[in-house]
Amino acid sequence: MRAVVQNEFGGPEVLTLIHDAPISEPIHTEVQVRVSHVGVNPVDGKTRGGASVAKLMGAFPITVGWDIAGEVSALGNGVNRFALGDRVFGMPRFPYPANGYAEFVTSPSRHLVRIPDSLDFATAASIPLPATTAYQIVHEAADVRSGQTVLVLGSGGTVGTYVVQMAKKLGATVIGHATGEKLKHLESLGVDRAIDYASEEFDDPNLGAGGISDVDVVIDLIGGEFALRAVPLTKPDGIVVGVPSGQQQGLDAAAAQAGVRWTNVIVEPDHVALEYVAELIENGELQVPAPATAPLEDVVEVHRQMDYGQLPKTVLTI
Repeated sequence: MRAVVQNEFGGPEVLTLIHDAPISEPIHTEVQVRVSHVGVNPVDGKTRGGASVAKLMGAFPITVGWDIAGEVSALGNGVNRFALGDRVFGMPRFPYPANGYAEFVTSPSRHLVRIPDSLDFATAASIPLPATTAYQIVHEAADVRSGQTVLVLGSGGTVGTYVVQMAKKLGATVIGHATGEKLKHLESLGVDRAIDYASEEFDDPNLGAGGISDVDVVIDLIGGEFALRAVPLTKPDGIVVGVPSGQQQGLDAAAAQAGVRWTNVIVEPDHVALEYVAELIENGELQVPAPATAPLEDVVEVHRQMDYGQLPKTVLTI
């Protein structure tokens, strides 16, 4: 089969498309998926370069990619969730390798769910990792409740737009944080207040509409110093939920001193979360924009654009 492999960590040029990769067969409780599309996420580029989950990828050659959409092509013993030909999507095995940039992938059956009838394969492949991350932040780590105020830093990205929609559905007041067209998109999703980071600092007490204070939940999707800066804005016993990498040193002490809880999130495969997302999509309660697409042969250029920060949400066509 065709697959994208790399024999070392490095820039996009280490990615090589081969045509003779072995096809894995499903073992007990697994399915084999003939992949139609695979999503491209920032973790793919970080792992390719030797960061993020690179240490979990095993020996070279390795293949990155997790967000797959395709059809079930073989069933392992004991699988009763799916039949041959079912359209499925998911993020198998994360943070361990799924080898997603390939024509065939094997996956534990419970790491996949059926694709809603309203979705094409390309759009389905854009969803699993960011939407599951959002679910696990909003419904589990933060446990957002109706009536709470939620500040979402970096809410203009793919994960952020899912977080905003899920928090709003639960009845929270949501403060978004983005700029440009992304800020306009957040407003179309119903954020209660929007902060334009190009002209405003979210922790400025003299913000035009008034300073932010006493929020119940801060969700930091940026990293670095942002979670630390958000602690004084959080009410006692509120919570700051951060991205797993790049948290500001001293956050533990600052949160403890302020009486604020904090945690980070590393997403894991979760068919319950993805089934919830699929139901929202089927009911028209979750906006999912169609991604850009590129052929698998263009993987190096796609990763190059991602490294430059110029890549819209993109999936590779297998």
